[in-house]
Amino acid sequence: MKYSITTKALMAVLALSAALFSGASLAQLDEFPRTPDGKPDFSGIWQAMTNAHYNIEPSAARYGPNPRVMGAISAFPATLGIVEGGRIPYTEAALRQRDANRDNAIDLDPLAKCYMPGVPRANYLPFPFQIVQSEEVILIAYEFAESNRILYVDQPEIVSQVDAWMGHSNAHWEGDTLVVRVTGQMPDTWFDRSGNHHSWEMVVEERWTPRGPNHVDYSATITDPNTYTRPWVISFPLYRHVREDMQLLEFKCAEFAEEYLFGEFRKPGTPIGNPGQVIDNRD
Repeated sequence: MKYSITTKALMAVLALSAALFSGASLAQLDEFPRTPDGKPDFSGIWQAMTNAHYNIEPSAARYGPNPRVMGAISAFPATLGIVEGGRIPYTEAALRQRDANRDNAIDLDPLAKCYMPGVPRANYLPFPFQIVQSEEVILIAYEFAESNRILYVDQPEIVSQVDAWMGHSNAHWEGDTLVVRVTGQMPDTWFDRSGNHHSWEMVVEERWTPRGPNHVDYSATITDPNTYTRPWVISFPLYRHVREDMQLLEFKCAEFAEEYLFGEFRKPGTPIGNPGQVIDNRD
């Protein structure tokens, strides 16, 4: 087969570009930012790209509540899931509770009340979160409900005194992997909008492993003998936002949950929301 000079030149450029791109990709594996003490620097704004917020198990799309009124807005999209092996190993009693939760999830999901999402759900909500890192502590601030938590690095003597919505996080390094043990979480949080749940005894061990300059492999091992027959694992990638003007926005959802929680006590004739509140911020 004969090629024109232009075709040959184009093929040579494409081959060279492919080689350079392959080499650059390999080089980028070692370009994850590092702190002055040589540890991976997770500082930045991160976000998951997954539908696990709706269901952490693989599932097909399905009807939501009141389809005649809400249509596709309330439907549950399909999800590949993030549970390794596909299914959560519930005890029989816990599985029945999950099914009851699912039947009325639109009302029972703790996020409807603006409760903090807990760990690991906070990491795969459809909202970004920001990490600020130092040698001794790592702060994670989540956009939803202004949730946040502090990871105490190599300070095992710091322990939780009371249970909290975001639990208590102790961390240490295993090579370039940040390992975080989360204890003392409230039993009221869910894993997703499908009613997957846990008890007060849940322990979460997170592993944050750099895989590229703006990519982290995240996994979490869930242990809770009150709810599951054995420990199980979720895993998914996280991506660092590279947009220069990226920032966390404010989502103080408590005021939007007031009507849901206390609307029946509203005095007749009083408006919803703050008087004079701007609804449309367009110029």
